[in-house]
Amino acid sequence: MAVASCGLDFGTSNTTLGAVEADGQIALAALEGDHTTLPSAVFFNFEDGGAAVGRAALTSYVAGTEGRLMRSIKSALGTALINEETALQRSRISFRGIIARFLAETKQRAERQGAVSFERVVHGRPVHFVDGNPDGDAAAEQALREIAHTIGFREISFQYEPIAAALDYEQRHVTAEEIALVADIGGGTSDFSIVRLGPARRERSDRGDDILANDGVRIGGTDFDRDLSLATVMPLLGYNSPMLRPNLMAPGRYFSDLATWSLINFAYSPRIRAEVRQVRRESARPELIDRLLTVIEHRQGHQLAIEVERAKVTLSDRLETTLDLAAVDPDLVATVARAELEQATASLAQRIAERLRRCLHQAGLAPGDIDAVFLTGGSTLLPHVRRDLLRELPEARVVDGDKFGSVGLGLTLEARRRYG
Repeated sequence: MAVASCGLDFGTSNTTLGAVEADGQIALAALEGDHTTLPSAVFFNFEDGGAAVGRAALTSYVAGTEGRLMRSIKSALGTALINEETALQRSRISFRGIIARFLAETKQRAERQGAVSFERVVHGRPVHFVDGNPDGDAAAEQALREIAHTIGFREISFQYEPIAAALDYEQRHVTAEEIALVADIGGGTSDFSIVRLGPARRERSDRGDDILANDGVRIGGTDFDRDLSLATVMPLLGYNSPMLRPNLMAPGRYFSDLATWSLINFAYSPRIRAEVRQVRRESARPELIDRLLTVIEHRQGHQLAIEVERAKVTLSDRLETTLDLAAVDPDLVATVARAELEQATASLAQRIAERLRRCLHQAGLAPGDIDAVFLTGGSTLLPHVRRDLLRELPEARVVDGDKFGSVGLGLTLEARRRYG
């Protein structure tokens, strides 16, 4: 079997893998049916002992199969979770093992499609796995390197995700010298690069001098999901509801965990169930805490999170949508407007725009010095995020990239340059 190189974009929400083909051409592999994106999710089936990934994992969970869903698994990198284990019915698995299982399946699917063996990889990484912690950031990259080695990669290197997106943009859209700001707003991080691009620069082996600034912040689509859930869904389950004792509110940590993809499973423990039952006894609105108990006891947290994510995506091009909460309470109906999404997540959008300003300062450039802004990543579809970003660069030409494929394609271009 031929040995080949690839670019691997392991994302918080979705993953892509691009192959360098024998003739030097590059292409994203179809990882699930005709889809080149694979949702970064694993479902451990307690009924047959198997595991499913991607859309199949989400389908198994929604269908009610007994098991455990793990989503946004990349979020464990850069946290203490990466070195811990979690329970799977009567066994345990490490978070490293979960990520390794998902990435191994991704690699094997692409290898079967191309009848090749991938031994060399350019792995994408955010500018900062961990904000303001260089040691934690280095540890996160090292953990990902070790995982890549365990699944069969022999040569492993990294490229920043916004730089990879810039390479894809340069290949597709750039016909003359320019300075571009690349904004990659994904599921877990928001990353920016300011890069000199042009046809004459494209084939240079060293592009270090072309990178004028590189910065990022650990804010992405899953944070928007969390804040939207806390604003619209969790109050229906008792979030911020009063207790019988004056001036006390229901403890917020249960609701925060249920609204955060990487923490949902922690809400299902027997200890948490016992605590919430005690909260119900002391609540002035026990009927709301009953809904919270229903979600915890029937493990519906991921289903709620999927519904909130769907609502967020729908509100990208609609002014209003309805949340399906019948699984919690058959009579419960909730409508959410785009204005509520924007209000609930305004601080996130503002912090992302602030990081863009910091990137400009780092490069020593004024907004008018930017010729083009290249937008990639699914969260750039959120109207207020896009509006806040473009407000900072009013004179720049706006180019929309492949929201879910640009980084993977750019990593594959880099793999071709590094490995041939």
